[in-house]
Amino acid sequence: MSPILGIIASSKLVASTSYESIATGTPTGSSFDFTSIPSTYKHLQVRINGRLTATGTPASGFVMKINADSTAANYRYHYLRGDGSTASAFSDINQFDLYSLPTADAASNIFGTIIIDIVDYASTTKNKTLRWFIGNDRNGAGTVALASGLYMSTTALSEINFSTSSGFASGTTFSLYGIKG
Repeated sequence: MSPILGIIASSKLVASTSYESIATGTPTGSSFDFTSIPSTYKHLQVRINGRLTATGTPASGFVMKINADSTAANYRYHYLRGDGSTASAFSDINQFDLYSLPTADAASNIFGTIIIDIVDYASTTKNKTLRWFIGNDRNGAGTVALASGLYMSTTALSEINFSTSSGFASGTTFSLYGIKG
């Protein structure tokens, strides 16, 4: 067998049946929490489909905290964002900023999507590795972004908190999935 085929044959792919829905909800106001997350899975995935009630293009203000931890030094991430004509990149030490979902001044039927993977969330010996993807299109004025982050704590993750300085628009949904090991 060729080396490439050997790598492909030995790689582990996650089957769609390995995902189980843990919770789905619709936020009211400016925050949404997943609490009492069971530690029975290997990894977690959060899927958000939504928009903000703010107007304009917020540079930040939609954040995710783990276990209600507000200690900025426990959060580190690298971010790459583009809109089709420009790209920007940066890193930060602060609560995970998820950046732009479409805002209230975009057409009413435009929503953005965020997918967040949290690796080994129940481990008590590892810091938590995250990656997230964001995409939205506002008839040609959208953005796409990807980020990787590290939650600097070996505490098992049991709660994920989302908040925005404005609010979430009607129709926004949050879904949490467990991924079997």
